[in-house]
Amino acid sequence: MTNLQMVDLKTQYQNIKNEIDASIQSVLDSTAFINGPQVKEFTANLETYLGVKHIIPCANGTDALQIAMMALDLKPGDEIITPSYTYFATVEVVGLLQLVPVFCEVNKDTFTIDVNEIEKLITPKTKAIVPVHLFGQSADMEPILAIAQKHNLFVIEDNAQAIGGSYTFSDGTKVANGCMGTIGTTSFFPSKNLGCYGDGGAIFTNDSELATRLKMVANHGQREKYIHEIIGCNSRLDTLQAAILNVKLKYLDAYCDARRKVADYYDAKFANHPKIKTPYRAPYSHHVYHQYTMQVNGVDRNLLMKKLLELGIPSMIYYPIPAHKQKMFEQVDISKTNLDLTNWLVENVISLPIHTEMTDEQLEYISSNFLTLLNTL
Repeated sequence: MTNLQMVDLKTQYQNIKNEIDASIQSVLDSTAFINGPQVKEFTANLETYLGVKHIIPCANGTDALQIAMMALDLKPGDEIITPSYTYFATVEVVGLLQLVPVFCEVNKDTFTIDVNEIEKLITPKTKAIVPVHLFGQSADMEPILAIAQKHNLFVIEDNAQAIGGSYTFSDGTKVANGCMGTIGTTSFFPSKNLGCYGDGGAIFTNDSELATRLKMVANHGQREKYIHEIIGCNSRLDTLQAAILNVKLKYLDAYCDARRKVADYYDAKFANHPKIKTPYRAPYSHHVYHQYTMQVNGVDRNLLMKKLLELGIPSMIYYPIPAHKQKMFEQVDISKTNLDLTNWLVENVISLPIHTEMTDEQLEYISSNFLTLLNTL
């Protein structure tokens, strides 16, 4: 078996090549490379898809988080509760703005922030909670929103990995990921479920006043040209990327379904194996499997990955070093926080290829060899 990849963007592109090429050509023909009509069109289409009032496109997912925190007028020293088990960008912007990360443990099944640990970490300096919808699964938003309301906190959803997914509240209401808190953010990095062919990101909110401020922050702090009211930055989704995303948005549900079918296949093959804990699907979450991340026990993970690669099977560790162990945050006090599970997970998770173009032949080759290695190592 050859040409196995964690994400096969080339085949995905080839399957929609004519539409993508025509969309790109329309931008080239117009030469409206910045804030062209395709940006407005994509923004409107994504607002409709997600059922959110306002989307502010920007340059990438990290910028989206930074702009969100800037728009909320958070001050140096304000505390932000966030998981340590996440891609580093989530907490990087906290440090960049001289805010204080307060690391929270994650749930052992979902890998998302443990709602039972949040209130223990709230102090008079706490201003926001940043739940991360990790690997395609929603954090448990209903209790998070209740805690935030009780303590008058902002909620900034990091939805870089779970666009296309949703959360079901106890009354049966379904809301798209990223559209429940004060602000939601996402990334359109090429490997995402909805990815462009470069960098891109977006910010979501249902608050019209806040949307105006978010737009200002993303555009040099101005609402009128040359009139700068607040400190901002320069963060735009360029027209070419918007044109590409506008095509791919039509396929997002199909892409998410394809990823779920891959997960179904793996789940069935790995069911009840003593060394494997397959990804949990929370009943409140429509999981869209940005990654297929398992817990493995009783095996040399590095040797396993080496043997897989010898067979042409890639694998990844998301994420080998949690944020609280990164040098950037070595001065952060974690003495009052129990992060034992986070520390355990980074040593025991492994992710297998999952993408929209996988064949049964590829899945059989990957899963059979994975099981053989687990049983022999």
